[in-house]
Amino acid sequence: MNRILITGIGGSAGLGFVNSLKDSGEECYIIGCDSDKYSLERAKADEKYLVPLCRDKNYLKVLKKIIRKTEPDLIYSQVDVEIEVLSENREIFEKMGVKTFWPSKKVVKICQNKHLSYLAWKKAGMTVPNTILIDNGDDLKKAIRKFGLPIWIREIKGAFGKGSLPANSFEEAAIWIDAHKGWGKFSAAELLDAERMVTWQSIWYKGNLIIAQSRKRLYWEFANRVPSGVTGLTGAGITVKDKLVDKLAIKAIKAIDKKPHGIFSVDFTYNKKGIPNPTEINIGRFFTTHYFFTKAGLNMPYIYVKLALKGEIPKIKNKINPLKAGLVWIRGLDFEPILTTIDHLKLYEKKLKALTD
Repeated sequence: MNRILITGIGGSAGLGFVNSLKDSGEECYIIGCDSDKYSLERAKADEKYLVPLCRDKNYLKVLKKIIRKTEPDLIYSQVDVEIEVLSENREIFEKMGVKTFWPSKKVVKICQNKHLSYLAWKKAGMTVPNTILIDNGDDLKKAIRKFGLPIWIREIKGAFGKGSLPANSFEEAAIWIDAHKGWGKFSAAELLDAERMVTWQSIWYKGNLIIAQSRKRLYWEFANRVPSGVTGLTGAGITVKDKLVDKLAIKAIKAIDKKPHGIFSVDFTYNKKGIPNPTEINIGRFFTTHYFFTKAGLNMPYIYVKLALKGEIPKIKNKINPLKAGLVWIRGLDFEPILTTIDHLKLYEKKLKALTD
């Protein structure tokens, strides 16, 4: 029986990963770690351990003790900041006999820094939103002169739209960056169409693409509660097939890593001309709603674990977008997610139209 240590297990993404492994029908032993006792309590695991925050000096010390006690075969995380720390210290776990499945440390660093990713894509000749790193007020003024208003302000590191704001003036942008103590940590970019976004989630093994699936976001959950309208919490997603997105996703990944290894999830936002622009790569982890694919028939966490532990490459007829287009995953706070189709949802609109005619 495979023994898997999962950090950040108490979040929605951790739950999706565990549920996917359980749905595979193959028994596995789950060792769960989380730095929040409330999140840990709601997690699904055979053993649970509270750990310090990953930036805490005792984090690695505690994790090593847990590993000695539980003897996991593989370590996996669903949290960007933990992936950063774990990746940098991967030799510790490998010496203890625990397998990891990440690209190089350099690739992890670039993918977790949106500005470094932008520079790599620009160098590769990709269409990306013009972006300037904001070290001071002069940089901000330069960005506004170049890109106009409103202008997209965001932190160069962090998930869930961290620090993002469509600013309508220099003053608004400066106050926002000041409030986040973000000079040198924020970038300014031309505004894209935040209503049109797609994610291309993929698994690679030693440079070979194993599987990839696209999903378009239909709306952000709680979008009306944040200034940017971007929460990073998908309210509903739909499976799509788009050869241009496939081509650009592979190009975006190869621009950063010539021999990809592990999970690469490329986020795209469309510009005014309808061209998808890569905006970030979620590295080493699946996006929060990956259980959507599992329920639809594509269990990517199970594929990931088999590759990580034994290098077993599954026989998949269609490596890119094997799921049919039009499947919809609807989720939110305090209710079970729903798998349906876009055609079924359109029936509600038809009935409404009939009532209003």
